[in-house]
Amino acid sequence: MSVFLGIGLGPIQTGIFIPGARRAGFDRIVIAEVDKNICSAVRKSSGMISINIAESNKVRVETIEGIEIYNPSDPGDLKALVSTARDADEINTALPSVAFYKHISPWLKEGFDLDPDRRRIIYTSENNNHAAELLEKELGCEFRNTSFANTVIGKMSSVVNADECKSRNLAMLTDTAGKGHLVEAFNKIFISSFPGVEKRRIKDLIPVKDLYPFEEAKLYGHNAIHFLLGLRALEKKLTYMHEISKYPEITAYALSAFTDECGKALCRKWKNFDNLFTEAGFKEYAEDLICRMTNPFLMDKVERICRDLDRKMGWDDRLVGTARVCLAQEVFPEKILESAKFAARELYGVDPDKIKAGLALLWKDAGDSTEKNRLLELLTKC
Repeated sequence: MSVFLGIGLGPIQTGIFIPGARRAGFDRIVIAEVDKNICSAVRKSSGMISINIAESNKVRVETIEGIEIYNPSDPGDLKALVSTARDADEINTALPSVAFYKHISPWLKEGFDLDPDRRRIIYTSENNNHAAELLEKELGCEFRNTSFANTVIGKMSSVVNADECKSRNLAMLTDTAGKGHLVEAFNKIFISSFPGVEKRRIKDLIPVKDLYPFEEAKLYGHNAIHFLLGLRALEKKLTYMHEISKYPEITAYALSAFTDECGKALCRKWKNFDNLFTEAGFKEYAEDLICRMTNPFLMDKVERICRDLDRKMGWDDRLVGTARVCLAQEVFPEKILESAKFAARELYGVDPDKIKAGLALLWKDAGDSTEKNRLLELLTKC
């Protein structure tokens, strides 16, 4: 009997891995989820969930049946999850961050120890370049037939509350879940390669020998420009990202930042690696993404894109990390820096000294002082 185990029931799990597992024909699809209300709701629906999928011209609903769900904080459910971990052929973690690995590793390891030589694949979907390695380390011992794969997920998604589901005519995850999942139709998901990757059952994932350049394109291209667009929309006091279409100058600004700044730098850094890292390839990537980011059927909130400003202004994150990549490749990131200045003012006010102090504290554990001082000067320069 083939078994897929998903850990966490967010939109990444429901929008990518559960449908992929169903298409792969797994006999059992099992979910570990700590939210008691969601566990209860999925059980009340007899294991049936619904996912809203935003196409370019409509939202369609995909329904999947036969899902088992267990709560690892419940002793009886935990026992079932240990047995599932033993039997699972493919596993995907989709948790809020890699910090949660310490909570799942004890019961995963207990299950793996029951059949240590079983051939299994673990995909990690926590938006961290080294998630797979961190989970393997957290498990604390080697399972020689277990492969760990990182992912690059460029699929936009959101959780929609019950009132919004009703007003927007969206399906809830289940009738009693109190929320729905909305994901875009885009489904080009990269994973790191490993010996035997061709034998995986979930075929919707694209293995590449070196995932790192694609990870940089995601963080310093996709994520950076998504954030930049959100900041420009925030400046205009817009509510939804698709309202940007009323302002063609914002779209042109974002496209220029995408192709002429981060795109130019990434193409220099990863020259001859892949067609993506060519002028034509990156331009196509940028135009497609900006169109997807402003899809009216996603109804993506500006507030969501611009939340957690301090995290998104981190040394290695979105705008600051992108500016650093550009400067290292001798590309001056004018628009990236302008947007980072706006975010810094939102965080710390207009006083340059307060901005410097705030960013210096935010970056206290990162970078050498010369690079840090240069960025501080650029972000406080009038």
